[in-house]
Amino acid sequence: MTTETVNDTRAEAVAPPRATPRTWAGLAVLALALLLLAVDATVLDLAVPAISADLAPTTPQLLWIIDVYSFVLAGLLVVMGNLGDRIGRRRLLLIGAVGFGLASAIAAWAVSPEMLIAARVLQGVAGATLMPATLGLIRSMFLDPRERTMAISVWAAMAGGGAAAGPLLGGWLLEHFWWGSVFLVNLPVMLVLIALGPLLIPESRDPNPGRFDLPSAALSMLALIPFVYAVKETAAHGVSPVKLVIGAFGVLAGVLFVRRQRRLDHPMLDLKLFALPRFRTAVLTNLLSVFALAGVLFFGSQYVQLVLGHSPLEAGLLLLPGLAASVFASLAAAWMMRRWRPGMVLGGALTTAALGAVLYLWLSPDAATSTTPFILGFLLIGAGVGVALTVSSDLVVSSAPVERAGAAAAVSETAYETGIALGVAVLGSVVMAIFRNGIDLTQVPADRVTAASESLGGATTFAAELPETAADAFLTSVHEAFVAGIHVAAIGTAVIMLLAALIAFRLRTTNP
Repeated sequence: MTTETVNDTRAEAVAPPRATPRTWAGLAVLALALLLLAVDATVLDLAVPAISADLAPTTPQLLWIIDVYSFVLAGLLVVMGNLGDRIGRRRLLLIGAVGFGLASAIAAWAVSPEMLIAARVLQGVAGATLMPATLGLIRSMFLDPRERTMAISVWAAMAGGGAAAGPLLGGWLLEHFWWGSVFLVNLPVMLVLIALGPLLIPESRDPNPGRFDLPSAALSMLALIPFVYAVKETAAHGVSPVKLVIGAFGVLAGVLFVRRQRRLDHPMLDLKLFALPRFRTAVLTNLLSVFALAGVLFFGSQYVQLVLGHSPLEAGLLLLPGLAASVFASLAAAWMMRRWRPGMVLGGALTTAALGAVLYLWLSPDAATSTTPFILGFLLIGAGVGVALTVSSDLVVSSAPVERAGAAAAVSETAYETGIALGVAVLGSVVMAIFRNGIDLTQVPADRVTAASESLGGATTFAAELPETAADAFLTSVHEAFVAGIHVAAIGTAVIMLLAALIAFRLRTTNP
């Protein structure tokens, strides 16, 4: 037997098993669950006016209805990812599916703001079980690296597809049914997941998980929930001593969590993973790419509706090319990674997103000259972020041993949720700070200054109360101030994306 034959035999012996048709069918079920979670993150925004008219929530209650889902979700991701490694990721997925379906039904038929807030809390708990379980199961189901990259590209595409479908689906449902219908669409998908999950998705868990550490679980929640809350509330209502204290408390809990993980024999979060260059780079670029996308969606959706004057459905259609580009780019990322090293693909994607942000410097209050740069800019951002999310997610789960897939996936998802919160908070705060300082308030009564300058929507509502000539002059200053804020935020986004791209280009490690 020749040396070449021996080497070929050994290669065949160690080659990971290929995925079966049943495995790919299981991926379709997991992708369906993620698609639903992505839809749920954006579909509620359009229902806010109808909910306000029906349930008459106070302003704080309305904010909790919108935000409490993401607070709870972000706070529980690490805990649930670790729990899935211990009790079984498929089991946790199915438990989460049942919980999410029940919470959605309660939300759809809520008769008071308090009931709807409670239902959103339950949705957040259930969502935290679903998100890391889907990515962790992909790690254990697809052992061949190429097939796993393709599976993760499908997974990432569903996230972009859900974000794109959310506003369109919500707009259609609200035109034909009552606001609760945006929650009821979850039930058929959850039933499919519960029925097909046990048949198509294999169970996987850590065979030697060690003791579940309750103090670590508590510290992770005490770190993430206050931090995300402080960031989001600061973005929405400005800085205050109370929010600074809450944020500082979260940071302190995070420090204590990290110190405890270093001392444990079986930590909830294996900090040794961050010593791996590709894991560390992947988590950072995951956070920063979502940071850019979330910030652009935040001020972009307001711009096309309240500055350019488009309806919510028209605004969704203007965003659709960029969101569709994110889906297709996610699928193309697997092909790119077979031809170039991950760092090159990731750096190129982030550079593309930076170029998209630069195009926003051509935006103005004039729809005739701004629609094209807005669509092209968001298309480049969507395509760049789609590739970046796929590559970074693949690097995260590939760096971790298969028995710790759930915990590693939870890190990726936590970076994703934190990126969303920071993107809205930081970029939103930049836009709003310049907006408030740029409005001409000389004709606004002293008792109405806050209402007229707190938000773009508030300024637009106040303008409707003015005589036509005064309203036109006031709105001109409002629109110009908001666009000036977008220009500064666009420059900041481009700089951040280019810095992240430089970090990615330096990543040359292809194996953990």
